[in-house]
Amino acid sequence: MGKGINKSIEPIAGIGAKQLVGNLDASGMRFGIVAARFNDQLTNELAASAYQCLVFNGAKNETIDLVRVPGAYEIPVVAEKMASTGKYDALIVLGVVVEGETQHAQMIIDTTGQSILDIACRHRIPVINEIVGVRNWAQAEARCLGGENTRGWYAAEAAIETARVYKQL
Repeated sequence: MGKGINKSIEPIAGIGAKQLVGNLDASGMRFGIVAARFNDQLTNELAASAYQCLVFNGAKNETIDLVRVPGAYEIPVVAEKMASTGKYDALIVLGVVVEGETQHAQMIIDTTGQSILDIACRHRIPVINEIVGVRNWAQAEARCLGGENTRGWYAAEAAIETARVYKQL
């Protein structure tokens, strides 16, 4: 069994309960992407791959809004504003935080993660958090570069599937 999420979205065999499963059809839905500019050689790739995934799965250019903010710490306030409008089916937040010699990176990951979860629950909208926290630059590149293999692409797939499930509830 591989690591991560399977691309196939099927009910679990042998379970008689009603199962709600999503799909990767982004058509007719509206998405917001909030991407940090800090570490832009990586965050630009995350944003591009998330956008490409949404379009690949049926979203139209005019149904995707991309908002850039200075760094990961600024993401929650903008995501909060976007979620409060009620016009998005899902939000995707993207950033890269590389550990340094202090606890600053962990503080950013912890506080933004909790804030983003709070936004999702408060506004009842999927907010997919891909603020990538890593120990070094090589780990960051491994997660952020590579098209369909990036955390940006994964975040977009998660946004589509979660929004589809959410609509069924």
